[in-house]
Amino acid sequence: MQVTVAQVAEFLGGKVVGDPQVKVSGISSLAEAKPGDISFLANPRYEPMLEETAASAVLVAKASSIDRVSQIVVPNPDYAFAQVVERYGPQPRPVKPGVHPTAVIGEDVQLGEGVSIGAYAVVGDGSVIGDGCRLYPHSVVGDDCQLGPDCCIYPHVTVREGCILGARVFVHSGAVIGSDGFGYASVEGVHHKIPQVGIVVVGDDVEIGANTAIDRARFGKTIIGSGTKIDNLVQVAHNVEIGQHCIIVAQVGIAGSTTLGHHVTMAGQVGVVGHLHIGDQAVIAARAGVSKNVPAKAVVAGTPAKDVKMHHAQEVAARRLPRLHQTVKALEQRLAELEQRLGEGSGS
Repeated sequence: MQVTVAQVAEFLGGKVVGDPQVKVSGISSLAEAKPGDISFLANPRYEPMLEETAASAVLVAKASSIDRVSQIVVPNPDYAFAQVVERYGPQPRPVKPGVHPTAVIGEDVQLGEGVSIGAYAVVGDGSVIGDGCRLYPHSVVGDDCQLGPDCCIYPHVTVREGCILGARVFVHSGAVIGSDGFGYASVEGVHHKIPQVGIVVVGDDVEIGANTAIDRARFGKTIIGSGTKIDNLVQVAHNVEIGQHCIIVAQVGIAGSTTLGHHVTMAGQVGVVGHLHIGDQAVIAARAGVSKNVPAKAVVAGTPAKDVKMHHAQEVAARRLPRLHQTVKALEQRLAELEQRLGEGSGS
């Protein structure tokens, strides 16, 4: 990588503030940057770091008065930096098309053009693997699955029988798509398994994090909408329906038959009970426990989840309890003293 600030700005459609001929040869964060690196400032509160960073150029949303580094003004520095990394950053070793000799390919499998299947990967009978898909070593795609074009299945992923993935789906190591839903009928103290005969359907441009489990439906479909991004260690139970462009952060658990609208955000360690509806564009704060439906565009927090302003007010009140306790004890003591004095006065 050896480009000028002007060339980067032209690529991004940004405006240069400072020297456009500064050379850029590396990519880094503000704190770790070296001379020659380009970085980004996404949060205005970190603007003082522009005085300290060794970076030669920084992507910003608004030009700063600090003129020691060249600045490229763009609408969204975070996204622009991602574009810079994708274009100018280190490139992974290209994956060669073809089927490794140790891979196991079932009967009646359809492989698209440019497919790459790595060592010891398995593709079950009747499955369809779309053009340009990459199945890394030790991944498993079960019988009668369908993968759209340009999917990326990393090592030790399991896509179980009958599941359908759209185009450009990325599934990270250890994830399981189509594991059995957690369903049992208890009869006289014995838990009898309920067959889970549905599938999982994943839309286009979905990313599924490492060690995430998405259970197949008891009947019908568990659905992950197009554009949704799921972090590591997430549990999606049977018959859940997640809308388009949702963000599900690490260690979220969503119980069966719950539905999410579009652009829902669930922060880390959120828990949702079954058979609820989370409205479009709702935001669930970290570690919230959701036990009731959440309206569209609501922001909720706490356990049980409630409006975030109410939650914050309750948190503030709870922190004041020790001081309130001391105040009550002092008032009780003063009241006892007053009652004693009144008693002595009436007796005399």
